[in-house]
Amino acid sequence: MDPIAALLEIASLLERERASRYRAKAFRQAAATLQHLPEDVRSDPTRLRAAKGIGESTFGVIRQAQSGEVPDYLVELRGDVEPERVSALRAKLRGDLHAHTDWSDGTTPIGVMASAARALGHDYQAITDHSPRLRVARGLSAERLREQMPLVRAESGDGFTLLAGIEVDILEDGALDQEDALLGELDIVVASVHSKLRMDARPMTARMIAAVSHPRVNVLGHCTGRLVQGDRGTRPESQFDARAVFSACAENGVAVEINSRPERQDPPDDLIAIALEAGCLFSIDSDAHAPGQLSLLDHGAERAEKAGVPASRIITTWGLDRLLAWAS
Repeated sequence: MDPIAALLEIASLLERERASRYRAKAFRQAAATLQHLPEDVRSDPTRLRAAKGIGESTFGVIRQAQSGEVPDYLVELRGDVEPERVSALRAKLRGDLHAHTDWSDGTTPIGVMASAARALGHDYQAITDHSPRLRVARGLSAERLREQMPLVRAESGDGFTLLAGIEVDILEDGALDQEDALLGELDIVVASVHSKLRMDARPMTARMIAAVSHPRVNVLGHCTGRLVQGDRGTRPESQFDARAVFSACAENGVAVEINSRPERQDPPDDLIAIALEAGCLFSIDSDAHAPGQLSLLDHGAERAEKAGVPASRIITTWGLDRLLAWAS
């Protein structure tokens, strides 16, 4: 087996499983190192093991692959990591409007995320790194976002488009955490609450309505902020008047995100039903922070299908031209 392919598949499986980001990153680093090593170093076990970026585990994988075997660790992960879920709706998704890179709290560069989206067959993928107030996630200042935008768009080509976007924080008063003019230069704006999640229902409702009423906002991200499983523990839903917020989304043409991360499952099923009744559009997004997490769209598609969300009301089933016309 090609050792680089083995290392990258292991990294992707670890990412889909939401294992330690450092473990997955180590396998991606080893693949990048191996790709640039001369053949005489690759074939010399002593020199290969001494190469910077090759650790004990990655060395073992490389040596097994070089000997013609499928590495034991890869066999183990293929058996342990849940395979992608199959649904009719998943097959209709054309892209994904919420993903992060190492410019904020993602693990890999822009180009690696673009390559992974291409490999999944996406027509488009939005890069939506965080905004400046979310310092723990290395949110992008206006200057850094301006620097990033042309690098994102440069990855487009051959039938694939990488969209320049942002996941902008909804501040306590409902304002957006980025310059208004700069938001207007982006292809996609996802607005999410990341702070004061336990705010009383009345001010939280006003906060969210103000945000989705902003003409630059396209998608309301993970609306309740809840966590239902995973290494970060659990977190209860934010309290707000869902009918009022989703009515505002419908009135302003803002899509409600169905966040595909299994630890979020956001919105809950009862809120999806309310958003459907309110006439909302939806966006099924991965909220990926690593390339292997882009495939988590299967979870969101399965939930949307079970909830009876029509494909016609899911903007990520639309072609690129229709999507961009709507977003603008």
